Amino acid sequence: MAEQAGPTLITSVQRAMRLLEAVSAHGNGAPAKQLARETGLPLATAYHLLRTLVHDGYVRKLDDGGFVLGDKLQTLRTTGRAQALLSRVRPTLGALRDELASAAYLTFYEEGEIRVAEIVDGPGTPRVDLWVGFEDAGHATALGKTVLRELDEEARKDYLSRHQLADLTPRTITSLPELLRRLDTAPMAPAVTDLEEYALGTVCVAVPVYSGDMLGSLGVSLPANRLSRLEEVRERLLPTASRVTRSLSLTI
Repeated sequence: MAEQAGPTLITSVQRAMRLLEAVSAHGNGAPAKQLARETGLPLATAYHLLRTLVHDGYVRKLDDGGFVLGDKLQTLRTTGRAQALLSRVRPTLGALRDELASAAYLTFYEEGEIRVAEIVDGPGTPRVDLWVGFEDAGHATALGKTVLRELDEEARKDYLSRHQLADLTPRTITSLPELLRRLDTAPMAPAVTDLEEYALGTVCVAVPVYSGDMLGSLGVSLPANRLSRLEEVRERLLPTASRVTRSLSLTI
């Protein structure tokens, strides 16, 4: 029998990556001829690859003809850092899911919006059907209300001025004065609850977390028939939130 073939490698991809590595070594830029020489590529090949990388935003051509890394790579670096941070806390979220037999959620307040960063669920712990995006349901979810409760007055006012208090279920709070009152007098603070306000048949509990200076929330969803367990869930969430905050605040 013939020996098993090795992996199929795309030469043009390898050459493009070598060019990116060479470009990254020159903070003030380097011309195509120098980059071709450093990577061992024919000059014509280097020109073609650089033109493609410039077109797609991975490389930028300077007025003097030199090449530097483009904005697209900065976006990839930022995304990669976020992925690395989340990888630190997924095991903790998984342990929380298994301990409470509930799907676990992590959100962050970014650029004026409450966004879901991670959901850890399973066959026996399904996530809530996100039929309305969290960005438009901060007033109706424990995760969103936790963020709103922790925001300073100016940031909270800004958020609420840009988002309607949509009536998602018969239990949704749609009165702004009532929502503010409940946020300021939450009986389980710093935990906040959602009692079928986002989805009928589901209750949620959430507590604040931080990634450096970025505010977020950690929460779980439960069937409404487990309402009596909310205080127990709160006591499990608080130390878990502290661990998540420590993990997210470490410098990569």
